[in-house]
This record gives sequence, structure tokens and C-alpha cells, in this order.
Amino acid sequence: MKCIFCQNADTDVIETRVVSDGTAIRRRRQCPKCGKRFTTYERVEFSPILVIKRDGRRERFSAEKLKSGILKATGKTKITAQQIDEIVQKTESTIRQKDTTEVESKTIGQIVARQLKRLDKVAYIRFASVFKRFVDIDEFEKELKKVL
Repeated sequence: MKCIFCQNADTDVIETRVVSDGTAIRRRRQCPKCGKRFTTYERVEFSPILVIKRDGRRERFSAEKLKSGILKATGKTKITAQQIDEIVQKTESTIRQKDTTEVESKTIGQIVARQLKRLDKVAYIRFASVFKRFVDIDEFEKELKKVL
């Protein structure tokens, strides 16, 4: 790698460390010509995930948007911020394990709903009411009976 200070074409790696849950490598480098040190990072570059919405539109997957939806469903429950981050991370990981870069929003909802159901029934019902688009009280009642 080229030195960022003197533009020398060759630098030495003096330390390598795995960071970010094993998805990146941090390298400390030193230039043999000028002696200065600098840090570089090597990360996996993922293909973007496209979410197929109910109306057929496609939009880029957003972990922040997913987290926002989960936060709304989990408000005033026992679910912690760390658990929400884990749900988002597990959901994205599950999607990336599939052989495609496109996923239906319904599939994402099912993945999240399964995780919420294990953690907190109230959060699950709140999430399901939006995700499954309950149009009347009967549908809501059926889902509630499944949980109970």
C-alpha cells in the first residue's frame, strides 16, 4: 500500500488486528522510506439488499429504518436497546445468507416477528399489527389467541 505521507509505493504491516465482530481487519503500517505510521482498514463489501415492497417498488434495505420500526413496537417493554440491535443484526445476517440480493418486505417482517415473539409478546403483537395489517378486530383477536 502506498504511504499517505511520502507516496512511497511500499509500506510494511507492523500490526494486524480483527475488529467489528470479525468483519474488518485493522492494520498498522509503517513506511520504510519516511518512517511514519498510519492505520488502514480492510472490510467486507456487501452487495446492497433490495427490499421488494407490497406495491412492487424496490428500495435499498436500511438497518436504521428497520430499527426504527422495531423501536416503535417495543416502546415501554422490557426489550433493551442491545436486544433491538441484535434483532436488526440477526435479521440482516439472515437475509444475507440467502442466495439473492432481493427480499420481500413480508419476509423481513416474518424474521423480525419470530424474534420478537420469543422476547416479548406485547412487542410482537404491536409489530404484527402493523406488519400483518390487521384491518379489523377479529384478525387482531386471532393473532392474540395464537400468542396466548
